[in-house]
Amino acid sequence: MPIQQQQQQAAAEFRRVMKWIVVAGVLMTVGALVYLGATGNLYLHMVIAVIGGVFISVVLGCGLFAASFYSDKSGHDQSVTDATRHHD
Repeated sequence: MPIQQQQQQAAAEFRRVMKWIVVAGVLMTVGALVYLGATGNLYLHMVIAVIGGVFISVVLGCGLFAASFYSDKSGHDQSVTDATRHHD
């Protein structure tokens, strides 16, 4: 498979995975807010903290993991490996 086609396919897959990660982050945030609402009162600062803590953590953590897979599948990792390999 040509490198250009490989990069386009990897980018399309990365965008698809990131959409699912955002959906998962939203669902986890809503779940956390529902749980906290069921066990006590919700305050504005608590809602903001939960959104910041849960959503951003999920998207950041999973997004970085997805970025590492994108880097491998697009051929970037191999080009760096080839460039840094010592030829004797």
